[in-house]
Amino acid sequence: MRNFEEKLMKIAITCPASLPATQFGGILMVAVNLAKKMTEKNHDITIYTSDLNFSGEKMYFDKKLPIDETIDGFKIKRSHVFFKLYMYFVNPNIFFQLKKDNPDIIHVVGIRSFQAFTAAIISKLNKIPLSVSDYGGLTTHPEIQNSKTIKKIFYKIQNPMLKFIMNQADIVIAANEYEKKDFENISKTTKIKIIENGIDFDVLQTSTLNFKDKYSCSEKIILFVGRFNLVKGIDILLKSFKELTENEKYSKIKLVILGSDFGYFIEMMRLIKEFNLTERTIVVINPSREEVISAYHACEFLVLPSRWELSPLTPLEGFSCKKTVISSNISGIPFVITHNKTGLLVESENENEFRKAMQKLLDEPEFRQKLEKNAFVEVTKKRNSNKMTEEFLQVFEKIVKKSA
Repeated sequence: MRNFEEKLMKIAITCPASLPATQFGGILMVAVNLAKKMTEKNHDITIYTSDLNFSGEKMYFDKKLPIDETIDGFKIKRSHVFFKLYMYFVNPNIFFQLKKDNPDIIHVVGIRSFQAFTAAIISKLNKIPLSVSDYGGLTTHPEIQNSKTIKKIFYKIQNPMLKFIMNQADIVIAANEYEKKDFENISKTTKIKIIENGIDFDVLQTSTLNFKDKYSCSEKIILFVGRFNLVKGIDILLKSFKELTENEKYSKIKLVILGSDFGYFIEMMRLIKEFNLTERTIVVINPSREEVISAYHACEFLVLPSRWELSPLTPLEGFSCKKTVISSNISGIPFVITHNKTGLLVESENENEFRKAMQKLLDEPEFRQKLEKNAFVEVTKKRNSNKMTEEFLQVFEKIVKKSA
């Protein structure tokens, strides 16, 4: 074991996917940001994950990815996925990697995963402290509540595994009170600690790409960043934007939509055509990280009309680029965006309210600038990955010392 007076630890982080699968979603970014920031503090960090590659147009398991790789000082250990069921990736070799490496502590990102279940087994066998987090919506995600029979059965089968993971854990990390209640729906545990999400502030400050030049856009931009999925409320956004542009005053505004297809791309494009918005929208599928950062800086503000969110990172990234956000007043979003302080929260499913909010931010630049200033202060002082990492490390050190 390490000398804890030096506060150095050998930390394993498990996640269903990691780099280069940048289109996978927020939990990947949480794991990567933690690994990067903990490495900067001289801890020995390894992410144990699958060989998912989702950096281009399609998601696939890539045997050509290196088994061992070092990025930004932390290690990534991949193993091949032999089969998947929905988003449950089974890569058995992660068991042997974790068992052999025998870290001081294991932290799970994404509890509804084979990687989390394996981490809990290794924790029990090797008597390694275990910390778990999810960021995916254990019980409240619409895809869980409204799924078809076969998928519902699969989720039901997972419940005993989730309880085993949580019972094995020394600590359960929730991003906010909304997620804390979600964890309590699975297990009446008292070992839950809230650590708010944070983003890597520094990498978002500048961009070498000019988004407007690349896409020949001279108009003002309203920006959506997220998965192309019904849950994200893209249909609500398109309806409200259609109403907005019917007013000649806003006819020159463009809507930029950046994201990856999670089953809604065809319907989204159909709506864009039906609403005569083809000339008023720019759609970028599977954008590079540089394109996303550049679009943040180029836009007037962001819109996130989701039907459900746990603790979205997109608003925080917008905040760091001095942009405000309009979003639904639902689920975990009010724990990220404060109405009339850092952004605007409107009634979910209400395209008329979204349109009015967009008009307000376009018509009242001084009010928008006030929100932008507050949002920037929020992310720099409170919602950044440095602060998040410090809180995680304090928890880890306490658990590891207790188990030594």
